[in-house]
Amino acid sequence: MSNNYQIETKCIQSGWQPKQGEPRVVPIYQSTTFKYDTSEQMGRLFDLEDSGYFYTRLQNPTNDVVAAKICDLEGGCAAMLTSSGQAASFYAIMNICEAGDHIVCASALYGGTYNLYAHTIKKMGVEATFVDPDASEEEIGAAFKENTKALFGETISNPALVVLDLEKFARAAHAHGVPFIVDNTFATPINCRPFEWGADIVTHSTTKYMDGHAMSVGGCIVDSGNFDWEAHHDKFKCLTEPDETYHGIVYTQKFGKSAYIVKATSQLMRDLGSIQSPQNAFLLNVGLETLHLRVPRHCENAFKVAQYLKGHEKVAWVNYPELEGDKYHELAKKYLPNGSCGVLTFGIKGGRDASVTLMDNLKLAAIVTHVADARTSVLHPASHTHRQMNEQELIEAGVQPDLIRFSVGIENADDIIADLKQALEMV
Repeated sequence: MSNNYQIETKCIQSGWQPKQGEPRVVPIYQSTTFKYDTSEQMGRLFDLEDSGYFYTRLQNPTNDVVAAKICDLEGGCAAMLTSSGQAASFYAIMNICEAGDHIVCASALYGGTYNLYAHTIKKMGVEATFVDPDASEEEIGAAFKENTKALFGETISNPALVVLDLEKFARAAHAHGVPFIVDNTFATPINCRPFEWGADIVTHSTTKYMDGHAMSVGGCIVDSGNFDWEAHHDKFKCLTEPDETYHGIVYTQKFGKSAYIVKATSQLMRDLGSIQSPQNAFLLNVGLETLHLRVPRHCENAFKVAQYLKGHEKVAWVNYPELEGDKYHELAKKYLPNGSCGVLTFGIKGGRDASVTLMDNLKLAAIVTHVADARTSVLHPASHTHRQMNEQELIEAGVQPDLIRFSVGIENADDIIADLKQALEMV
């Protein structure tokens, strides 16, 4: 897709470029396998000597079309879909880490990501150090070790709504010779393109705004192609030295800027198999075609709801980066000038019990383990998504006991506010 096109056009046109007589809409290649005429042809695919499809666990045409669209939206050089956002977060790190390695993360993270990095990959021998996202560049740098392989953060954290200072974190990562990996799920490339601020790799839970309709779980990893793996040859031998499982291929030498994604696809996806189904990729693409229309409406509605809640006598506090006076308002103006996201958080006077009472009395907004789709939804993270965290971990992640995560949909804003009003009357 031409770089001259605006992002709205890319949402519609990128990825699938049908030739004469081909379907206008990307087909669903609902097949596990693909036919070849000779054994040699297939063998060359297994050796990464030719590009093509032979088994959907590694690659599928539908998936590749949708990955290419997301790659274009982010301004990257290569991308791959995964079965979930969690799989994307896991692959993004483990593609360059092994037992004995270390990563640094901003502490304000989605609860599942925090648990993945703090506990699950620790069992695999990879340690994580968590830093305050508001820490100085020097304090972030102090967390690095000789064996640190990556720095990770979220553009807008879920659910704390911390806006990450992308340039500060990028400088810290590059000063220590590691890539800066950013989860851009909440902002989406409509509101922020982290590569333009120094990020090297972007991940997404496509389950959220990209799908937009709570229909398909998925994830995506996009590589900018900007990180020079060879400049740090000894730190990233998994990319810069021969892979004996592929007859000694050196990814950086053979695939250049696409080395990171090729390795993730041909090695991790080969062995772990967290592939997105072609049907889900098709549904994701349908969502992507309206992403540029939905995201501004989410932000517009969320701003109205935040203003209403901020002025309500029963509301103790409201977090929304676009509100004047919000702790992250200035960073939002810098990195998210067109809007942040459709998610806000707030607490009710009376604490945790009052917050739960409000939630139980909402009628339009549904209590669901989901966020960032067309329908307004609500969750109490301390009781749900972050339930496995202890009190100290909750504080570090920016999750107060009374915090309500309110995901504002694209319904009429007056109806959403009316629902909140009647529920607040019950508190």
